[in-house]
Amino acid sequence: MKPWIGGAVLLACTTMASAATPAQLQDLDATVERVRAQFDVPGIAVAVVKDGEVVLERGWGVREQGKPEPVQADTLFAIASNTKAFTATSLNLLAEDGKLKMDDKVIDHLPSFRMSDPFVTGQMTIRDLLSHRSGLSLGAGDLLFWPTTSYSNAEVVQRLGKVPLKGGFRESYAYDNILYAVAQQVIEHVSGMSYQQFLQSRIFDKVGMAGTRYNADHLKPGDKAAVGHAKYDFKDLRTVAPLTWSNNAGAGGIYSSAHDMARWMQVQLAEGKLADGTALFSDKSQQQMWRMITPQSIPAPSVPELAPARANFAGYGEGWSLSDYRGQKLVWHTGGWPGMVSRLTLVPGEKLGVVVLTNQEVGAAFNAITLSVLDAYLGGEKHDWVDAYAKAVAKGQDKADEAWAKHQSARDKGSKPSLALAGYTGTFRDRWYGDMQVSAEGKALRLRFMKTAQLSGRLEHWQHDTFIVRWDDRSLNADAFVNFSLDPDGKVREVRMQAISDLTDFSFDFQDLLFTPVK
Repeated sequence: MKPWIGGAVLLACTTMASAATPAQLQDLDATVERVRAQFDVPGIAVAVVKDGEVVLERGWGVREQGKPEPVQADTLFAIASNTKAFTATSLNLLAEDGKLKMDDKVIDHLPSFRMSDPFVTGQMTIRDLLSHRSGLSLGAGDLLFWPTTSYSNAEVVQRLGKVPLKGGFRESYAYDNILYAVAQQVIEHVSGMSYQQFLQSRIFDKVGMAGTRYNADHLKPGDKAAVGHAKYDFKDLRTVAPLTWSNNAGAGGIYSSAHDMARWMQVQLAEGKLADGTALFSDKSQQQMWRMITPQSIPAPSVPELAPARANFAGYGEGWSLSDYRGQKLVWHTGGWPGMVSRLTLVPGEKLGVVVLTNQEVGAAFNAITLSVLDAYLGGEKHDWVDAYAKAVAKGQDKADEAWAKHQSARDKGSKPSLALAGYTGTFRDRWYGDMQVSAEGKALRLRFMKTAQLSGRLEHWQHDTFIVRWDDRSLNADAFVNFSLDPDGKVREVRMQAISDLTDFSFDFQDLLFTPVK
């Protein structure tokens, strides 16, 4: 991977922490700069909390590639799925208020709530919404809000009832976002406030997160917000437009800073206690949120150098991932957003917390920094996590390249489409997503998702009745095979899709779509 280095970047290193850097973090500056160079990250912010004190909150690099404004501790980043802990906390606060119980049936609070299986509809609890054990597949339904769609939160929740279940209810772990849209609706229905109002009054204001915003739509003119960056076509680093996610803000809408997230970590590590000694939430609620509900399998490390980081247990609680490292329980989460990724990690046994916010789409960056900080405080053998994750990224790219080469070798290059291009045109409907349109564009075809402006692209013939959609927005890195199945009369019966690259974000759940012609 080609290092990304700019003159302004090398000068832009700022801090809002105390002047004295803890001894354990003396090497952090060099580590972060290695990470930025290795993984092409324009800007990074880090905060570390230890024994109740913020011992470091600092920025490196720039908010936007090619511009001089530096990343600082108060620079705002999309924290994406790190929002889920705020949603879980909100529901637990309502439980403490006596307005609901975490094991209440969802349908008792939202009578219109539906899953595709009536049994699951009747049994789904509020706790189930938060713990990824519903039977939905990985990322199921994400195309209802990813990338930005024109569906409302109410429409997303209504369409959930048509998203198919692929597993048994409460049988296994599969990460989803869409049930947090339901959780958002429960919060609003039970509290009588909008989700934004609830977060602001019950969490942000009390914790002291003055700079934190509900989502991208609520950024203010004076906010020092980072700009997201992505490798277009997995190659060239460019800026990307922010995602608007008000229709599922409960899953990942919040923008925050290292400074504000340090305050959030302080409260978490103080068992819910605020700076003035009052409680944001009870220790009982915290125990519930940090209790494993859904166990996860533990994959083998992709490269040998990552073996020391392999957990002995892994699972999910309420808005938090749970695992272990060097004999210590970790409570953590990551967040992925177009152009930004982040990780927050708590080590309750050591009263230690670290958050890493970045404005590039490579999780290896936040993992290498997080593990380096954990090693510094937990002791034991130190590892070169930057090198380890560089090898893992390279291997992942090699595997994706090999998969594409297999597609190429299996392609029937001499084949022709069964129909004239006009025969593939029309409007096609999926039961849960809605409508997709294929239209003529000169001597080619264009495919459009009617509720998703960014999902518009030209179709290139691949083989037989299979095409590839090349999205106009090259930051998506989500080109897909589009297969038209024909009936005996030579008319399109159905259309299915599959992302081409294994590196495509799982939220592009094209494989779950089944489009049929709109009569």
